[in-house]
Amino acid sequence: MDTVAKFFRALGDPTRLRLLEFLLRTEHTVTECVEHVGLSQGRVSTHLSCLADCGYVRARRQGRRAYYRVVDPRVADLVVLARALAADNRTALTCCERIDAHDH
Repeated sequence: MDTVAKFFRALGDPTRLRLLEFLLRTEHTVTECVEHVGLSQGRVSTHLSCLADCGYVRARRQGRRAYYRVVDPRVADLVVLARALAADNRTALTCCERIDAHDH
C-alpha cells in the first residue's frame, strides 16, 4: 500500500497534474512546459523530474533539448477518471477539512 500511496502523492500537486494533462496528447520541451504552467524553469524541471522518477513521463533527448511525454496511455484514463470523480464529489471535496488543498 505504501507504493500506491506514493503513486497518488505524485499526483497530489496541482502543477504536476497540469503538466501531466499538458503532456497527454503530445510531447513538449521544458520551455513549453514553463510557458504552460507559468513557473520558473527550475520549479518545472523539479516537477517533471518527479513525474519521470515515478514513471508517469519520459524524457527524450535531442541535442540540448529534452522532450517530455506521457509514457503510459492509462495515465490519460486516470486523469479523466479523477476529473469526473472530483466533479461528481465537488461539494464533499470542497467541504472536506481533513485534507487541505495545499497539503503535499
